[in-house]
Amino acid sequence: MLVDDHALFRSGLAALLSSQDEMEVVAQADNGLDAVKLAEEVMPDLILMDINMPGSDGLEATRIIKDRMPYVKIVMLTASDENDLLFEAVKAGAQGYLLKHLDPEQFLAELSAQLRGEASISGDVAIKIIRAFSAHDVERQQTQLTARELEVLKLVGEGFSNRDIASRLYISENTVKNHLRNILQKLHFENRVQAAAYAIRRGLVEPH
Repeated sequence: MLVDDHALFRSGLAALLSSQDEMEVVAQADNGLDAVKLAEEVMPDLILMDINMPGSDGLEATRIIKDRMPYVKIVMLTASDENDLLFEAVKAGAQGYLLKHLDPEQFLAELSAQLRGEASISGDVAIKIIRAFSAHDVERQQTQLTARELEVLKLVGEGFSNRDIASRLYISENTVKNHLRNILQKLHFENRVQAAAYAIRRGLVEPH
């Protein structure tokens, strides 16, 4: 499902996605309010959501949709990764974000990574997430992760995909996914982005 108030960009993106065999655009909206209504009607697997829109913006729509349909993945669309609202969107449960100026091949590659749960974040957004969650670090540090889960968490923080983590640790991708699911549950995180930021906060990796 696509949500963007610029009709030309939205139609171009719809055409790009529809050209991919594994993707289908099931609905489109040009504002956050309609996005919420349509999401409840079509129940999409993924929503590409513009963060800045007149009226009800993408951030508010993300909060409402994630509250009502937590299983729906939401990826924000933005012209710049310095947008302060990106931090709020990720905190609200967004899977990550994609830059609008990416060329088609790179956009599709990064979108595929998002669908696999392999989101990446810039240093600025990561630092903001780290600071936001730092108040809960004491509680989280008391949560015991296994040695293997810590290894997986470190590699997630370094930006490796599930496939790369599996290769490095000589385990299957399904095992990596199981470890990541356990990590998110134990640390009370919504998604991989928050876990990666936490890994940086704990000093497992350096922010980049």
